[in-house]
Amino acid sequence: PTNATTQVLRGTVPNPHVITENGMKFLVRLDIAKNHGIFLDMANGRKWIRQRSENAVVLNLFSYTCGFSVAALLGGAETVVNMDMAKGALKTGQRNHELNGVGGGGSGGTDAGTARFLAHDIFKSWGKIKKLGAQQSANNEHGGYDFIVVDPPSFQKSSFVAKKDYGKIIRRLPDLLSRNDDHDHQGQVLLCLNAPELDTKWLQDIVSEEAPELIFVERLENPSSFACADPERGLKVLVYRLGGEC
Repeated sequence: PTNATTQVLRGTVPNPHVITENGMKFLVRLDIAKNHGIFLDMANGRKWIRQRSENAVVLNLFSYTCGFSVAALLGGAETVVNMDMAKGALKTGQRNHELNGVGGGGSGGTDAGTARFLAHDIFKSWGKIKKLGAQQSANNEHGGYDFIVVDPPSFQKSSFVAKKDYGKIIRRLPDLLSRNDDHDHQGQVLLCLNAPELDTKWLQDIVSEEAPELIFVERLENPSSFACADPERGLKVLVYRLGGEC
């Protein structure tokens, strides 16, 4: 319900409260009913990008509090562009970068790479997104983003409805990705979907229809603590890469 509240049954909850995931620090709010600051079922997605992001240029769409950005920069990314309409979430994202000493913020950390935080409507910002990718990519001869993370809400009234809007995002991706002579190192996309009513095949069909240049690589497993009796009703995280004939 929209009027749901959170109550502490015993003791006190620190505010601000910092949690640790695989050595990364994140601010959370446990005194609110939802959107606590990090989605724990996405831990394997953050681990995936961290393991692959060395020297990469990364685009983080629907970035929320920028957990993917922190992970990418700790993995050695050169630049991460974070975009989300929620200014408050991006502000928390900046603090997460400071906590981890990345993105140009904080002290005592690696201070690796740079991060940008853009409070824009993604659907009205494709020109800016493409321009930033071309400007900030110095690691592939054809420009563009080495990795794009798309982690939208499944339903957010007047902003994003997966069934209606996901295809509009996907059709833009091939033109934003880096293109390399080595086909195994073409730009990659992490597509995330957490809508119980929409299964993996639905998302794959949308990709085939809107961006046939993208080739399916794998579906990431969810953390064991989020095991689901029907995996198709749980979080779905799919990896795609740009095809060699683009």
